Amino acid sequence: MKQIGTYNTSHDLSAFGFSGLKAVRWNLTAPALYEESARRNESRIAEGGALVVETGQHTGRSAADKFVVRDASTEDTIWWDNNKPLPPEAFEILKQDMLHHAEGKELFVQDLYGGADPANRIKARVVTEYAWHSLFIRNLLIRPEFSELAGYVPDMMIVDLPSFKADPARHGCRSETVIACDLTSRIVLIAGTSYAGEMKKSVFTALNYTLPEKDVMPMHCSANVGDEGDTAVFFGLSGTGKTTLSADASRTLIGDDEHGWGEDGIFNFEGGCYAKTIRLSPEAEPEIFATTQRFGTVLENVVLDENRIPDFDDGSLTENTRCAYPLDFIPNASQSGRAPHPRNIIMLTADAFGVLPPISRLTPAQAMFHFLSGYTAKVAGTEKGVTEPEATFSTCFGAPFMPRHPSEYGDLLRNLIARHGVSCWLVNTGWTGGAYGIGSRMPIKVTRKLLSEALNGNLNNAEFRVDPNFGFEVPVSVDEIDDSILDPRSTWADGSEYDAQARKLVNMFRQNFVKFEDHVDQEVLAAASVALQAAE
Repeated sequence: MKQIGTYNTSHDLSAFGFSGLKAVRWNLTAPALYEESARRNESRIAEGGALVVETGQHTGRSAADKFVVRDASTEDTIWWDNNKPLPPEAFEILKQDMLHHAEGKELFVQDLYGGADPANRIKARVVTEYAWHSLFIRNLLIRPEFSELAGYVPDMMIVDLPSFKADPARHGCRSETVIACDLTSRIVLIAGTSYAGEMKKSVFTALNYTLPEKDVMPMHCSANVGDEGDTAVFFGLSGTGKTTLSADASRTLIGDDEHGWGEDGIFNFEGGCYAKTIRLSPEAEPEIFATTQRFGTVLENVVLDENRIPDFDDGSLTENTRCAYPLDFIPNASQSGRAPHPRNIIMLTADAFGVLPPISRLTPAQAMFHFLSGYTAKVAGTEKGVTEPEATFSTCFGAPFMPRHPSEYGDLLRNLIARHGVSCWLVNTGWTGGAYGIGSRMPIKVTRKLLSEALNGNLNNAEFRVDPNFGFEVPVSVDEIDDSILDPRSTWADGSEYDAQARKLVNMFRQNFVKFEDHVDQEVLAAASVALQAAE
């Protein structure tokens, strides 16, 4: 077996159980991975230099095919209502079958870090069947210095073999696709899918499991910091503006997806960004667009025209087109991936019911209520069968990646907010003047202005009213903002229709929050009680 690449060749994969491999290519950089990917007919090169790939039938995560090994260590620590269990015996059979399947193949290895804080990072060794997968994960995680590789000993192993098809009867899974996570031994097995995002989310799952034991809060969020060290954290589900609003040219970007909050402040889990590109334009998002024209970026399921120019308006392969690039491709990105404790936490929601105000101030208990709720809304046409606004509640703004019970993360967050005196805001980037189909999308200029006033501290000095539906505080007036937009009821043609819509939304919150009532204290229950009563 050949050992090729920038790595101490006395280290190999045999200790993990691999044998009979044709070659192992260690820690190849982008130029070599381009060559390997081209040699294996995995990709094309776009005008501008990006590597363009297609992921086949899987153009997004396969959440229904993700499993966690249920053993003595995880029995009482995993939130099993949210995580599908897999017997250790089935995991071991799957591992051995995948090792056998790999015999005779060329594999690619990247030795990387998950986490910019050396005290809290995880060393993740990622073994892939595809060269472009190796480039993808090299872009997305943190790349060690060359001098660190010789002594690198992994904390975690990820094996990604898309050509292996799982057998549900033999492997205890649901289909030919499987993402199996053994959080005790820190091994992740991925098979039957070419969607590369499964790899990075597996690292996040491991960090989300281990960090709370160290009193470190893992967060599905973006983050940026101003010149005065005023860090801001942006929680939000897909489509709420998490990436767009944190990519502020006047502030330094820490990261766009996953962070930890520990004793020394905020730290990014990643070394890159994985941005959506559907309808991407240089006018609306110039920094992200520029990365798509560079050598080293991976364009995933993006259609090329006859001149190999990316057509970001073409969603024929999927609406979930993506670009994966190193963080330093963004001009104002942080080099360290670290920042001080946040001064502000922003919880983003795209309320398609037109009920929530554009910005609201939250108490720590209210912040926990909305963090556990994780609300946004889908709109008609975004998914098959969605014909009117549909509420989505994803606890902690990232339920698929949360192995522990949400109350653990909520308690951590509330304690950190209180300890560091953080201001918390709920920002609605959704609809105003009516629900989707009647009202209009919240103007981005309004959102950016309100965020600016919140982040610079001016908004704390405004006059506030108490919202009758949720009990949070809403500013009455803000310079350069029409007062009416701050009171969503006044933007509706018929106030009684707004009231009916508000009761409907509050009732959705109430029904969703029932499952958390036994896991929160009286202070959080009191914060939720206004909404619970308003739904009566």
